[in-house]
Amino acid sequence: MLHQQHWSTTSVFIGWDWATETHDVTVMDASGKRVDRWEFPHTEEGFATTLARLRGHGAPADLPVAIETTRGLAVDRLLAAGHPVVPVHPNAFHAMRARWGASKAKTDAGDSFKLADYLRTDGHLLPRLQPTEQATLALQSLTRTRADHVESKVAAVNQLTALLDEHWPGGKAVFAKLDSDIALAFLDRHPTPGSAAKLTAGRLAAWCKRRGYSGKKPGSVLIERLRAAPAAASRLSEAVVERLVRVQVQLVQGIRATIRDLDKAIAEAVATHPYAPLFAAMPRIGTVSLAQVIGEVGPLLERARACEQLIAEAGVVPVTRASGKSRAVALRFATNRRARLALTQFADNSRHGSVWAARIYNDARARKKRHPHATRILARSWLRVMWACWRDGTVYDPATHQANGKIVTVSEAPLAA
Repeated sequence: MLHQQHWSTTSVFIGWDWATETHDVTVMDASGKRVDRWEFPHTEEGFATTLARLRGHGAPADLPVAIETTRGLAVDRLLAAGHPVVPVHPNAFHAMRARWGASKAKTDAGDSFKLADYLRTDGHLLPRLQPTEQATLALQSLTRTRADHVESKVAAVNQLTALLDEHWPGGKAVFAKLDSDIALAFLDRHPTPGSAAKLTAGRLAAWCKRRGYSGKKPGSVLIERLRAAPAAASRLSEAVVERLVRVQVQLVQGIRATIRDLDKAIAEAVATHPYAPLFAAMPRIGTVSLAQVIGEVGPLLERARACEQLIAEAGVVPVTRASGKSRAVALRFATNRRARLALTQFADNSRHGSVWAARIYNDARARKKRHPHATRILARSWLRVMWACWRDGTVYDPATHQANGKIVTVSEAPLAA
């Protein structure tokens, strides 16, 4: 969470150039003079010594620190010690390098000095980092980790698909979804063409029954799929193919297990989160989607001073660039992309469960907007609903929303580009 801060009473400014092995810190006074500078290793002793050394320059609350990140161990330790943390976007900092020399030279010591100087001169324009509510941060971490695991699962399933295409096409063809429990169990039981050579429709049906298969396909259909697949002509031995397939199956099964564990943890966290009741009744939101919205949009709601600020920070409104006779309206790239993704995924689902949402989406499509653009238009309409619920502490009620939809559709025109 970011908060605008003025440093009119601050006389010391700190630049912190962070890395995974060493860090460089510069302390600068209000005149721009470097009064202290040191490098320290990424160890507990290094952090403890550095925080103690900073305290020698004043109370932590009076020592703002500029750093090129919004998270990580360095940020957590600085916040815990009581320092105001001012995150500087690397792109913005890079654009400022010419201020200190046309060559834009880069060194750790030089960067910590430039960060301190940037904070000294432009700190009144830079937002200050405030810790996100712990419950919201927990949901954010859980859902982001889940998203990473889902991405890993997709990659692992694609690798398994490629492996089967080359060495065991029939193993891929039997069941509709390769990452389903039944398909993975089948491949673990029959990892090669030779291991499935004696299968019959009856044996396959009996095995599916023991495994609790619910696909409603008889053994005769499944065995026909197996037999209709191209015959393998792999130059690898049966033993090697078996090892490769089983290892890949175990990888997919392992990732699916971690996703199930994360789903359980997310459901438990959502059940106790104070924001969840506000949005839980929204159409087609689901537990994971609700957790993503709370984790990514929650921090934006906490700091937003107006609905339009919220919409802009979530990246679902275009940005206008106008100069003289030139005017362009384009997708906003400088934004919280995870928040935009969480919102647009929910919005896309919501149009299948809400007449109001479907109307906004269809109207946008009728105006020749492409699907991603139409989804963003719908997402910002939902953000107005979320803002109203957040502002008033009112639980979303589909009946009230349907009866009084005009409340959340006003001001559409300025942002509809």
